[in-house]
Amino acid sequence: MAFLVQKYGGTSVGNPERISAVAARVAEHVRAGDKIVVVVSAMSGVTDNLIKLARAVAPEPDTREMDMLLATGEQQTIALTAMALHGLGIKAVSLTGAMAGIVTDKLHTKAKISNISPKKVFEHLDTGHVVIVAGFQGQNEAGHITTLGRGGSDLTAIALAAALKADRCEIYTDVDGVYTADPRVVKNARKIDEISYDEMLELASLGAKVMQARSVEFAKKFKVEFVVRSSFNKNPGTLVREEHAKMEDVVLRGVSLDKNQAKVTILGVPDKPGVAAGIFSALAAAGVNVDMIVQNVSAQGTTDMTFTITQDDLPAARKVIEAQMPQIGAKSHTAKSGISKLSVVGIGMRSHTGVAAALFSALAQAGINIQMISTSEIKISVIIDEAEGARATQVAHDAFKLGT
Repeated sequence: MAFLVQKYGGTSVGNPERISAVAARVAEHVRAGDKIVVVVSAMSGVTDNLIKLARAVAPEPDTREMDMLLATGEQQTIALTAMALHGLGIKAVSLTGAMAGIVTDKLHTKAKISNISPKKVFEHLDTGHVVIVAGFQGQNEAGHITTLGRGGSDLTAIALAAALKADRCEIYTDVDGVYTADPRVVKNARKIDEISYDEMLELASLGAKVMQARSVEFAKKFKVEFVVRSSFNKNPGTLVREEHAKMEDVVLRGVSLDKNQAKVTILGVPDKPGVAAGIFSALAAAGVNVDMIVQNVSAQGTTDMTFTITQDDLPAARKVIEAQMPQIGAKSHTAKSGISKLSVVGIGMRSHTGVAAALFSALAQAGINIQMISTSEIKISVIIDEAEGARATQVAHDAFKLGT
């Protein structure tokens, strides 16, 4: 017997047949004596269609109303999953994020979980029900529905596993686990059996689509071990846990590619104290997450400042920059999409030298130009043209012999 939190992503519940398959898998656990909380995403494509509907009636929809709309996607899935379990003779009950006691901050569309009071979840578990919780959503202290950002169902599952003190958290998706690279881009990518929180966090934040970065951060903070595995087979997945000494024997764990990138350059920025603080404080206040930052050497009292953001944040960033330019005395700015961020990740980089040299040499030999570079203790990231992204990923993967 075990107490499990299982999360099923959009492709895993993408149609009635797949929802029935999920219900059958859950029923197996129940009949084996396990206690289960299930977290589900909206059916694949539903969230995107809701966003299209919103933008069809309002080019820049109000964020509160956007959350009201988007939350309905997961509410469809929890009810359908409960019905499928009822058909198998399993007691089940569906709960919205708010009903499950998930309390968030006030920020709409990108809310953060501030507290979980899972009283209702325990009440239903105690009466022998499978509890099915809508992922991606919660409720702020004012009683308004909020959503946790794309991929937020992962965060719901990890947070519930921590709050409920579950024995195990399982993240079910459409792949067998975490790979050394996207197997759709790199054909010889290999599934990783075990990975540290830090490595998984870097890969998630750098564009790997398997997990939402905030959910991995939450898991690390509360020491929630979890497994990423496929809902379409019974293969073992990838265990994500605290690092141990043997993990450093592997120099690199994986390569990621993030195509959702844009580059902004502010030209003629006065080189004086407080200017950068003003720019990036304004961007932060607008909810724009800045990644790489490069500032040129000052010439004649001015400098150029370049930074990267997600393409989704580009309209908001341009508004902020246009408002800031007269205040700081900058000359102009440019914005460019069509770029990608290629990253190599591994805690073994702490104790092995030559990783940067090997990466740069491999890209140079392949004729791939590097526009920007960023490094940390366990990662190296470079900005390249989006058109070179897939080839660069394969080149890096081959250079470090990560394939099968």
